[in-house]
Amino acid sequence: MKAVILAGGFGTRLSEETHLKPKPMVEIGGRPILWHILKIYAAHGVNDFVICCGYKGYVIKEYFANYFLHMSDVTFDMADNRMIVHQQKAEPWRVTLVDTGEDTLTGGRMKRVSDYVKDEEAFCFTYGDGVSDIDITAAIAFHRAHGKLATVTAVSPPGRYGALKREGDEVRGFVEKPRGDGAMINGGYFILSPKVLDYIQGDRTSWELGPLTQIAAEGQLMAYDHTGFWAAMDTLRDKNALEELWAGGSAPWKVWK
Repeated sequence: MKAVILAGGFGTRLSEETHLKPKPMVEIGGRPILWHILKIYAAHGVNDFVICCGYKGYVIKEYFANYFLHMSDVTFDMADNRMIVHQQKAEPWRVTLVDTGEDTLTGGRMKRVSDYVKDEEAFCFTYGDGVSDIDITAAIAFHRAHGKLATVTAVSPPGRYGALKREGDEVRGFVEKPRGDGAMINGGYFILSPKVLDYIQGDRTSWELGPLTQIAAEGQLMAYDHTGFWAAMDTLRDKNALEELWAGGSAPWKVWK
């Protein structure tokens, strides 16, 4: 199965980093968050990726073009004009990078890569800024079992602030960043039939506001509930929180060996 990943937005709320690179290339633990997302999928046997590039897409292309340089020890033999790669850390990945335009909306980006997924039984689809310990294998099985056009992963977003534990006016303790108000939100990590491509009109189509809403209205959208870890890297604060988890060796999304 293939996974399509959105990686073309401007990432304006993370401008401290994204003035130099696209948001999916912002690093967590010295690796782009895009790399983390690919590792999550690969842990479940999904190794064929289609990346929807846009803003500063050349940065993503250069990263994969020089993947050995980023991941391995190398020797440059200047006299013979050759490079020797040591301790190769190759991934079993096939990565297709597609320029889907700087101003194209989310649905339009998916439409632009339709040739790469139109003949699939189903394909995965997600955003290039969210990490999770979702059981993708189970989500795919869920999608195949219900037989409808689309599956969205439903998640409970983490709370932004700590909360007080109270009994009346007395504070009995603190809860560090509890879950939100209990409502489930779109966490990405979709599994989709290629038939959803027919709902997308063109570059100015937002996946969330157009096709997804219509698919839901037709009773063709199912939710796979994920109660584990999920986080989106929207701001510098979000990035720093993920960085702390990784540095502390307690990153829940690290589901690979």
